[in-house]
Amino acid sequence: MSAARTVVGIIGNIISAALFLSPLPTFIEICKKKSVQQFSPAPYLAALANCMVWTLYGLPMVHPHSTLVVTINGSGCVIQLIFVTLFLIYSNGKKRLKVVMWLLLEFVFVSVLTFITLTKVHTVKKRSSIVGITCILFNIMMYASPLTIIKLVIMTKSIEYMPFYISVASFGNGVAWTAYALLPFDLFITIPNGLGTLFAVAQLILYATYYKSTQRQITARNAKVIVDGEVNLSQVVVSINDQESKPNN
Repeated sequence: MSAARTVVGIIGNIISAALFLSPLPTFIEICKKKSVQQFSPAPYLAALANCMVWTLYGLPMVHPHSTLVVTINGSGCVIQLIFVTLFLIYSNGKKRLKVVMWLLLEFVFVSVLTFITLTKVHTVKKRSSIVGITCILFNIMMYASPLTIIKLVIMTKSIEYMPFYISVASFGNGVAWTAYALLPFDLFITIPNGLGTLFAVAQLILYATYYKSTQRQITARNAKVIVDGEVNLSQVVVSINDQESKPNN
């Protein structure tokens, strides 16, 4: 059982790393355009908070024999901090302030939780319960965060600003860690990852529903840009010809 749990945990680490790195295409686009456009910061802020509380949960003095939980979530903290920093750099003033406020709130909350857990709670069982319940809430928030843009998706019938790779990686991550939590059974890992798998399925259904309409919108927008460019060019040519045809005084 222990060997199987280790193997599944390693697989879970690999898939989780893929989940944490899945926003890379989104941030490459953001850096190229030097703007966050309509992308939401919620998935990256939620993932950062989630990684911080799970790192705390996996510490030996909180939940022993959870090294694999610490390794992947500690790495996830670094990755998500990089993404949030890039989001801050390319955000406008109002959105940047909002992200900063949420970031400070997360740091304060995790700091207080860590202090209380390690200094005021004196048994491993109680520490595991307190941090574990917190982890459930934050894990569910991370999995559900891409759905914060669901209103925009339905209104525009477009999934352009709902990163596909995050949804796919979330599905694989949920399945892997649910399996890990059953060897042996760990309620605090099973609940959020089981629900996370369902959230990921909901996101993939949205993609399947609006994929074709999104492609039509992108094609129409690109065609309009080309037509507008040709019209503007023709106007410039006409203007130059008109000037050349005027007699000099």
